[in-house]
Amino acid sequence: MDDDRWDDWPERWVGTDCDVRAAVSAIPREVKDGFRYDEVPWQRFRHFYGPGEEIPGLLATLASGDAEAADGVLRQLWTSLHHQGSTIAVGALAVPFLLRIAATARPELRAQTLRLVAEIGRCQHMGDGSREGLLQVAEEPLMIEGSTMCPVDWTIQAARQAVTDDLHLLLPLLSDPDPEVRSVTAYVLAAATGELSHVSSALHSRLAKEDDAVVRVSLILAIAQLAREHQDEHALKWARGLWSDPGRPPEVRIGAGLAWLCLVTDPAPDELRALLTDPDTRQYDGLLQPVPWLTWIDPTGVGLRSCIDEMLTANIPETVLDDPWGGGPSS
Repeated sequence: MDDDRWDDWPERWVGTDCDVRAAVSAIPREVKDGFRYDEVPWQRFRHFYGPGEEIPGLLATLASGDAEAADGVLRQLWTSLHHQGSTIAVGALAVPFLLRIAATARPELRAQTLRLVAEIGRCQHMGDGSREGLLQVAEEPLMIEGSTMCPVDWTIQAARQAVTDDLHLLLPLLSDPDPEVRSVTAYVLAAATGELSHVSSALHSRLAKEDDAVVRVSLILAIAQLAREHQDEHALKWARGLWSDPGRPPEVRIGAGLAWLCLVTDPAPDELRALLTDPDTRQYDGLLQPVPWLTWIDPTGVGLRSCIDEMLTANIPETVLDDPWGGGPSS
């Protein structure tokens, strides 16, 4: 590329070999299903510690029957594709294959493989338990990843489209026997960009019969994340109905309270504040720490408590979180 390569950046890169969104969308279904790694342009992009050409070998080992080797390469993939909370372009190329590995390979690696998919398709959010940040997915448009100079949001968009293209692999995992898999599947599905009514309906259906506390909260936050981004006008009333109903399980009320706070700018009503600050709620700090949205908030194990404290005490910038449906607490 010549010396004027940064002129009109990133617009001039749209649709070129530097655009990971174009690269991911061009992968045919049969290439994904057949794990035909050699037909994917890994060489165009780096991971955090080396060339992209190294990723297919790691993916192949992860999909193998070698349990010890698979454990090791999964850790290596996390390091290579999700460094200190950041995502990198070649990770989006890996998403279709990670999804297939999660759906078909060793069940004991399924949850962590899915979690990696979710983090590749999400902005840097470690420690952000705010009302505007907890359910945020997109990155600032001009944020770049330094080693590739690729807009981070392009990676996120590409990964999310890959998730949407493979909903047929993900939706059955909402019924997986492992509750951790069900929880993380909800986390991945919350990043979908299409078939939203179908995805939301599946999440609601699972919530109606789910009996695991962590999965229940994950399903609620997934439904709220989709609603927040795609302006589902029914979400506010739904979330308020859950947290204000004393007949609901405590974790459902807590999760719905967090969801409602993320959907509006209104101050927390006294009833909700009392629920979230009740001393009895503290017993759920450890129980709900595995909820994917809460895990990164505070690694010491009090993600829920940190999130509640921030949501109830921070000043909310009006320009960040307008109620897009004009609903407010009574809608």
